[in-house]
Amino acid sequence: MLKINRQTDYAVRVVLALAQRGEGVRVSSAELQREMLIPKTFMGRIVAQLAQAGLVLTFPGRDGGLQIARDPQNITLKDVVEAFEGPILISECIISQGDTDCPFIHSCPVSSKWGRVQAAMLREMKSIIFSDMVKESLNSPVAPEFQVPTTG
Repeated sequence: MLKINRQTDYAVRVVLALAQRGEGVRVSSAELQREMLIPKTFMGRIVAQLAQAGLVLTFPGRDGGLQIARDPQNITLKDVVEAFEGPILISECIISQGDTDCPFIHSCPVSSKWGRVQAAMLREMKSIIFSDMVKESLNSPVAPEFQVPTTG
């Protein structure tokens, strides 16, 4: 089964929650963890990987926390997924190109189809940007426990 792992799904939630707050706004990881219903065992690893990928900034100390690292207009779903899953690859035969034991490598009717599926999926994931998800979240009804606190 082709499936995004739970940690990746949680990471998308964290980036969205930070994007909803906007650039320059810090929030504690504990607050995000509670707000996004992320188990404590995942949160530290998620924050570390998001920071390593340059998607969030971390600030230690009492007034520390997390904030989005760049404009949500410049962060795609593909960016977050690849930070946790690695390069997205539907089938090994797409990259093998002669470096394989497949006896059908030169006359395979399936390989090009996998390539089309791969390209469509990557194109769609690149088109999903966090600023659009923020706008969508403002227009959808959300249960009170999931509403992002407003600053001000």
